[in-house]
Amino acid sequence: MIAAYLSLFVSAFVAATLIPFYSEVALLGLVALEQQNWFWLWLVASLGNTAGAAVNWGLGRYLLHFQQHRWFPFKGSALQHAQRWFQRYGVWSLLLAWLPVGGDAITFVAGVMRVRFMLFWTLTFLGKGARYLVLIMLAEQIVTLF
Repeated sequence: MIAAYLSLFVSAFVAATLIPFYSEVALLGLVALEQQNWFWLWLVASLGNTAGAAVNWGLGRYLLHFQQHRWFPFKGSALQHAQRWFQRYGVWSLLLAWLPVGGDAITFVAGVMRVRFMLFWTLTFLGKGARYLVLIMLAEQIVTLF
């Protein structure tokens, strides 16, 4: 049982970093097994995904001076566009950090823009937690149909 929660945490963590990965498969598989409490699944996935996003925040905050290197995850024009977008919509855009396209960039730019960490963590956790809650609720409904 602990191994299941640990693998869910790791998959959610990796999925939130700049590495392409999806945690939904692990979460939905555990929901389908009906052996775990959905609250703990939600909490572990939300914490793991938010912790992974915090890695992006740290990268944005501390590694920006490497942006001229080829390995840097965002090119200059894309980073400038993301910064303008973030300035326009502000920290509330962190509620959308769960989006499969652009969510990682939002968390990275939050670090670049030096958003306070506790504000970052709170808004990111709320957005990612809401997404996982919706996924779990939908999965529970589907499981009860079968």
